This record gives sequence, structure tokens and C-alpha cells, in this order.
Amino acid sequence: MDQQQFKEFMGPVMEKIAGGALDAELEADLNRAFPAGGDTFQAIEAACLEAIEQGWMCAEGSEGRRFGRVVEAAPETHNLSVDVVDLTDVVGPHHRHPTGEVCMVMPLTEGARFDGHGTGWCVNPPGSAHHPTVTDGRALVLYLLPDGRIEFTG
Repeated sequence: MDQQQFKEFMGPVMEKIAGGALDAELEADLNRAFPAGGDTFQAIEAACLEAIEQGWMCAEGSEGRRFGRVVEAAPETHNLSVDVVDLTDVVGPHHRHPTGEVCMVMPLTEGARFDGHGTGWCVNPPGSAHHPTVTDGRALVLYLLPDGRIEFTG
């Protein structure tokens, strides 16, 4: 799978997010529509692992904190960008989400957590901020940003 195919592959998820509020209701909807044990969730995780192995995903950073934007926000992506991070027991740089953030959490080590979340979807509303933190091992986090907006603050 290449980047264009991955962008197309993410289409159903982007459609589900498009135009709605980034809130707890969306988080619940995503966890119902694309559950962690479901085909779509598992297929996205497998595609991410394959892309990392091919070298075009999570190509920046260093051991323990690799990252990269793989889809730019555009009309055909419902103005959502897609980034993927591969984190191992790390506290990342503080940033804020002016337009919100939708995260797909994929622990690669049993029991690993991202900001306290295990496998599944979590939504950070517009204006939220955090130090992205993975504890108890390694996790991939795919995140979608409306308009591709993220502001690093420290």
C-alpha cells in the first residue's frame, strides 16, 4: 500500500468524522462503527505496520518517538489530515488542538496506553491541549486533525 492508497483506505473513517462536532458523542460513534476488534480497525492497524516497515510512515524522529504526516488536509479528505506516531514510554511535546483531534490508539505492547486510553478511539475537542503520553510499552497513534491544525506550545 502506498500513501495514495492509504488515503483512500481511510475514506470511511474520514466520512464518519466529516462536519460533526469533535466530542464524546463522536468518540462513542467511532468506537461503535469501527471497534477495536473489528475488520476496519484491524485493517488500518495492519496497513500502518506495513507502511512503517516500508519506510514511508513514521519516517521522522528517533527510536521511541517516530512520527509523520501521511495525508494532508484537502477537500477530498473532508479537510482532515492524518498523522501517525509510534511511541514507546514517552511524554511528547506539549501542543494544542485549535480544531480538535481524533485519535485511533493501537497498543503494540499489551497494556500500553495513550493518555490513559487503551485500544480504540478517543477525541480531543477543539481548544484542548496535552503532552501526548504513552505508558507501559509501545503504541501507534493515528490522529486526524481538522484543517491539519496543531500548535506546538513547548
